[in-house]
Amino acid sequence: MTKNHNLVSLDRIRNANTNIKGVVKTTPLQFVQSLSELHDANILLKREDLQVVRSYKLRGAYNKISSLSKEELKKGIVCASAGNHAQGVAFACKVLEVHGVIFMPVTTPMQKIQQVRMFGGDFVRIELIGDTFDESFHASKKYCDSQNTSFVHPFDDIDVIAGQGTVGLEILQNSEAEIDYLILPVGGGGLASGVGSVFKQLSPNTKIIGVEPTGAPSLKVSLENGENTELEHIEKFVDGAAVKKLGDQNFEYCKEVLEDVLTIDEGLICATILKVYNENALVVEPAGALSIAALHLLQDKIKGKNVVCVVSGGNNDITRMEEMKERALLYQGLKHYFLVKFPQRPGALKEFVVDVLGANDDIVHFEYTKKNQRSTSTALVGIELKNKLDFDPLLSRMETLGFLGKYLNDDERLFEFIT
Repeated sequence: MTKNHNLVSLDRIRNANTNIKGVVKTTPLQFVQSLSELHDANILLKREDLQVVRSYKLRGAYNKISSLSKEELKKGIVCASAGNHAQGVAFACKVLEVHGVIFMPVTTPMQKIQQVRMFGGDFVRIELIGDTFDESFHASKKYCDSQNTSFVHPFDDIDVIAGQGTVGLEILQNSEAEIDYLILPVGGGGLASGVGSVFKQLSPNTKIIGVEPTGAPSLKVSLENGENTELEHIEKFVDGAAVKKLGDQNFEYCKEVLEDVLTIDEGLICATILKVYNENALVVEPAGALSIAALHLLQDKIKGKNVVCVVSGGNNDITRMEEMKERALLYQGLKHYFLVKFPQRPGALKEFVVDVLGANDDIVHFEYTKKNQRSTSTALVGIELKNKLDFDPLLSRMETLGFLGKYLNDDERLFEFIT
């Protein structure tokens, strides 16, 4: 990556740290034994999910809003957010008694919308517009310009970036040993810009790794293209990091501070969410699990090293857990969907169960309607395995006995069929 010495100044970040004191919590740097043993490394989690708004976003939002003049505050503020920035802005508005209009995508999980209403109370109004953050963002900017109010950008603003950078100051203050690897989730790039700037100046030997969801790799694509690039389409599942384009200044900072950028499969993210919940009682949202999921891809590099993962948020909607389990099983090769051709004769289903399914295979999804005057009809069948190695024998039996219509796991429309 090209080095241009483009960093946020420590003075600015330290001033932000002073501004947010008394409002923003100093979150713990937690050693996690199970992860450390699994990866043969010293794994520490920076628990930003323990903020009052359950994400680091309060830092930048409060620093930005509190820096506005009295005249600007009187006019109110506007922001756009997929959820966490909105909660930070709402909380800041209530503390500072400033009125704000918050634009959020229609697809935002209801849990996050309710949290925004709770934190902001009568000081905020929510506008649900667009399917993505970017659509909501454009609507908010248009409204802001028409009302001549101050815009609180979720990431492309130096005061917001400086506020997020305070996470880095806390990590270094609370770490007892030199940090070899720092893993940061990347959505719009505000966290990576601020925290990365701190580490580049105070802990230059630390390798800083940025991680994005595979379905929204805006930074990775931009680095490959040599310029900040807007993606045409993104996967919105990791809503806290599903951004079509980084902020322009964020892109410049990220180029400077990041050693490498990894993309993380959404299935691995879901498997990680379930793992840390079951083993460590941690409730993290998809974007919050990005840095922990990256440990799997960095296994060989981090052995014996001191590693810090920033857990950016814990605003996880419980109603999404079934989908997360589904995605995790698909990623792990333990769940498979097929279009199965059934002969329209008595005993066909029994033959499938007895001769096709293995001893430990379980049918977990079945949709079938008998068609008159046809020799065969197609069923949508989901099968869960105990061991992913059982898949090839299952597929072979299905083909040999003439039941296989189509394997669906590789079809991008799969979730349209099963949800």
